[in-house]
Amino acid sequence: MRDRTRTTAAVVGGAVVSVLTALSLGTVRWNHETGRIVRRLGGTDHDDALGARTSPAELTTLPRPVQRYFRFALAPGQRRIRGARVTHRGEFQSAPWQWNAFTSTEYLAVHPPGFVWDANIRMAPLLSVHVRDSYMDGQGSMQASAAAVLTMMDREGTPELAEAALQRWLGEAVWLPTALLPMAGVRWEGIDDRAARATIRDRGIEASLLFQFGDHGEIERCSGDRYRDLDGGPELTPWEGRFGEYTRMHGMMIPACGEAAWLASAGRDPYWRGQITSVDYDFE
Repeated sequence: MRDRTRTTAAVVGGAVVSVLTALSLGTVRWNHETGRIVRRLGGTDHDDALGARTSPAELTTLPRPVQRYFRFALAPGQRRIRGARVTHRGEFQSAPWQWNAFTSTEYLAVHPPGFVWDANIRMAPLLSVHVRDSYMDGQGSMQASAAAVLTMMDREGTPELAEAALQRWLGEAVWLPTALLPMAGVRWEGIDDRAARATIRDRGIEASLLFQFGDHGEIERCSGDRYRDLDGGPELTPWEGRFGEYTRMHGMMIPACGEAAWLASAGRDPYWRGQITSVDYDFE
């Protein structure tokens, strides 16, 4: 009986070691692939002739609410941002009424526009899902893996995904205020005293969002129709991002928290809400 118990314990112990080894190797492979993708960000489109600092002359032709925003967000002579590393923590809605804690690191580039979002979503005490969304070179992609071992999603290469990803970059440029300047490639169209539409074009992909501004000039909300990946394929759905708790970092005013939601026919459906935990900028 004792020998049988020892044998069972050895088998169970060996199985546990095998599982832990597989999980560890899966995480190593996932992190290696993320690093490889991040190194591709920020290609050779940068033009030093743009100048390393902002100038008041850039603002004079912009719509009035956009001028107020840049005067609110940027210090005089603000250095332009080449890229950034932003970390978040918050909650992600993986199923109706089911919110799961996440931590993430996002790498963003300005010239050309691009991002890599690498997240770890805690689904259960011993189970996490790794998610990696990206946009670069005119291509969008979405990958998800349970415990970095079992592939749950692997989509890339469609025009709809590229447009939705570039729209996401445009909305998240609120964390890189100089990326929203005309010299960075953003075109602004005035709507009224508190709203303006921003458009960016990259590799033949064009993305637009409507920005709404608060009393001090801060961006409170951005919105637009984005492709949403549903069972039947991509479907244009109204979408919005909300921002708040502005704080000064490296001389700029950026929101410390945000929320993203689909505005479906059944009502507003938030799926991401997070708080910035750190920001590191690469200035020109």
